[in-house]
Amino acid sequence: MQCPIARSLERVGEWWSILILRDALHGLSRFDEFQKSLGIAPNMLARRLNALVESGLLERRRYSERPPRDAYLLTGRGRDFRPVVLSLLAWGNRHFAPEGVSVMLVNRETGAAVDPVLTDPATGRPVDEPQYALVPGPAAGARVRQKYRAVAEARTACKRAPGGRGSRAPSRSRVG
Repeated sequence: MQCPIARSLERVGEWWSILILRDALHGLSRFDEFQKSLGIAPNMLARRLNALVESGLLERRRYSERPPRDAYLLTGRGRDFRPVVLSLLAWGNRHFAPEGVSVMLVNRETGAAVDPVLTDPATGRPVDEPQYALVPGPAAGARVRQKYRAVAEARTACKRAPGGRGSRAPSRSRVG
């Protein structure tokens, strides 16, 4: 698939993989550390670690010959996953923590809680604002281009419809 989301999920879409990467971002690197932190079965952990190594998110480095033991260290690709983990943390805290926040991101200098936001580096604006949209990139095939063309056409039709976003039809509600 050409979809970068689908390709990413192919590597980390299984929840154990995301939790292993979370723990690696916290500094864990050894098999026994991951197993203790996650409570995961050894065979499942071995499969997930191998998959993360094959995907280039972790690298295996031998630290003991007798017995043979490897450390699993983040690669640049793995470290680039940190904003995804922080976004999942914030989203989970916002929508799935009825008992309250159990883990939060803070500024180490001030101790103030931080809510991560994706921003456009050129303008500093959050990229969830309406002026930002997904469009086909230079490597997009015909299917991807058609899909995004259909989305853009539907968005335009919605804006033109009476009462749609961007509609210039006068408001019918009255106050007073």
